[in-house]
Amino acid sequence: MSRGAKNQVFGDVTIIDIAEEGKGVGKADDFVLFVEKAVPGDVVDVQVYRSKKNFGEAKIIDLKKASQYRVDPFCEHFGTCGGCKWQHMTYDAQLQFKQKSVADALSRLAKIEVDGMLPIVPSPADRYYRNKLEFTFSNKRWLYDGENREDGTLNMNALGFHIPGRFDKILDVHHCYLQADPSNDIRNRVDEFAKQNGYTYYDLRSHEGNLRNLIIRTSTTGELMVIVVFAYADEEAVNKLMSFVEAEFPQITSLLYILNEKKNDTIFDQDVIAWKGPEYIHEEMTGIKFRIGPKSFYQTNSIQALRLYEITRDFAGFKGDELVYDLYTGAGTIANFVAGHVREVVGVEYVPSAIEDAKINSAINNITNTKFYAGDMKDVLSAEFVAEHGKPDVIITDPPRAGMHPDVVARLMEIEAEKIVYVSCNAATQARDLLVLKEKYDTVKIQPVDMFPHTQHVENVVLLRIRK
Repeated sequence: MSRGAKNQVFGDVTIIDIAEEGKGVGKADDFVLFVEKAVPGDVVDVQVYRSKKNFGEAKIIDLKKASQYRVDPFCEHFGTCGGCKWQHMTYDAQLQFKQKSVADALSRLAKIEVDGMLPIVPSPADRYYRNKLEFTFSNKRWLYDGENREDGTLNMNALGFHIPGRFDKILDVHHCYLQADPSNDIRNRVDEFAKQNGYTYYDLRSHEGNLRNLIIRTSTTGELMVIVVFAYADEEAVNKLMSFVEAEFPQITSLLYILNEKKNDTIFDQDVIAWKGPEYIHEEMTGIKFRIGPKSFYQTNSIQALRLYEITRDFAGFKGDELVYDLYTGAGTIANFVAGHVREVVGVEYVPSAIEDAKINSAINNITNTKFYAGDMKDVLSAEFVAEHGKPDVIITDPPRAGMHPDVVARLMEIEAEKIVYVSCNAATQARDLLVLKEKYDTVKIQPVDMFPHTQHVENVVLLRIRK
């Protein structure tokens, strides 16, 4: 049998690290093993279930010695659900490994000195911290151990989350610890009502069935948005379900539905129909209101988002007379948050609807020193754009996980703003961009922020200052 072949067993493997996707990392000689549900410090016997030349993916068959970081997961869905993959580790250990992952990325990929890196900011809450969840209806429920697919008495309908790697299988969620009440109650009652009343759940392969998605958005202001997505117009079915939700949950302030006849789930190109209330809710930060529509982007951990933006503002060290460019501005959250501290903010974002949200957010707060532009960043941020709007004193950039396009990084090198505050949700792509920027910029501060407890994800804020 070749080393690492499928089903091969390795004994007494010490887990030495944890990988991006949440698997523990161990070695058998120089053969690397990525072990499901393993925690650094564990000593385990493992069995390989997928093998490559130099590494294998494995599962624990015997936990010989439990790590000091190991705890019992608190969610019944842990290990099957694709979320919260670090729930079996203490929160302190999660923070430690997130700090290490940022330090490793910046030092290894960007060759940046990280000795002065600030300690990671923990999330004030490690449960019920998300303000948005999207659930999927499916007639292909993931079967639990012991359930037989041939059992004709099984109800195969499910309302929950996608199983990792299986677009067509949905985990029927009973209780999720990500979003506060009444999120679980709404999902469970809608599911119960739909099953009792013979609603058809969507088939993700054949594209048949009527119920597609349920989206719940909460806010620290107490406002609550619920969106039901149907696959086709059945007036009686729509009216019956929406009337039920309205009656059962009078605290919903924005009750909406969408008829999505496409084969994909995205709602950005779909019309939203208001059943009750306005098509938005509000979030608030330090007296600034943000209007959130069904398609709006807003940081999903509201309380920690405030801390992230405070760090961004403080890193910039505004004196009050600065011209600021806010790149990848989204709904203008950071732009409007810092507008009161500077002369003017110019925000740029790819999604036109987000720019409309950004303008509305300025208007409802009587903020008059912001300008927003929609378009592909590498095209909008031209020499002509800078000539028209002025050379920025500070650039704030908060790109998606892929980081900034090389053309955008090149443009920043040409603009030569005195400071750049780079907010990132992916330290590896941030490091790639910093490697280029370090030709002209010094890294002054590094601050990781934990927005997503029990996951491997971590935000990181870096302050760059141009070299004189």
